Amino acid sequence: MTPITSLDLTGFTEREPGVWTDERGLVLSVHFFGLVPDLPAPLGDPDRLRHGLARSVASAGAGLIEAGVGEVDSVPAVRQLVKVARPGGRGQVFLASWTIPRAACSAVVKVQAAEGAVTGMREAAVLARTGPERYFVAHPYGPGVEGGLPCHVADHEEWDAHFPDHPLTLVRAALHRITPTVTLHDGFRTLPPFAGPAPRPVPPEPPAGPSGVRRWFRRG
Repeated sequence: MTPITSLDLTGFTEREPGVWTDERGLVLSVHFFGLVPDLPAPLGDPDRLRHGLARSVASAGAGLIEAGVGEVDSVPAVRQLVKVARPGGRGQVFLASWTIPRAACSAVVKVQAAEGAVTGMREAAVLARTGPERYFVAHPYGPGVEGGLPCHVADHEEWDAHFPDHPLTLVRAALHRITPTVTLHDGFRTLPPFAGPAPRPVPPEPPAGPSGVRRWFRRG
């Protein structure tokens, strides 16, 4: 039950409510969170938002590849592309998502895919072409982003054409294709916009749900 009422599911098969997979190993999912969005800054301050997201992702042991502000169905949203180490330390999982925040809740569209039995081929091939001195780079979203997975040029979109079947290429392309097809419930679209993170300390009780918006209707 989410405020996402429709999206293009071409090539995907439903596995459970709100979760679909395709033959290439992509997992598409939609979510609703009835809490003040856990974003570090308002969308009108993209530099602080990206920096805060990068630090948060790194502190969790992962890596923020890209982040930016855009729109989903004409509603302001935050796009993220994240890499996470697979349990056991073999390979990575790549997640591309839109978070569509409102004042007291949010919706998320997420696509993810994991490396298979063979891992690190993209990284090794790019390293061989660029050399180590050009391979590892400072994080693009500013100083103070420490820990997590390393930042390197093999994650850049310019390499996607060289590795069309890599999970990073697949999730980036899938989110790009799906985004224009997402339709949001009118009740969600008209909610008050997200103005910034909740003040700290957060009250122990969850915020009251928006008046008049109690149910979301699944696609179809």
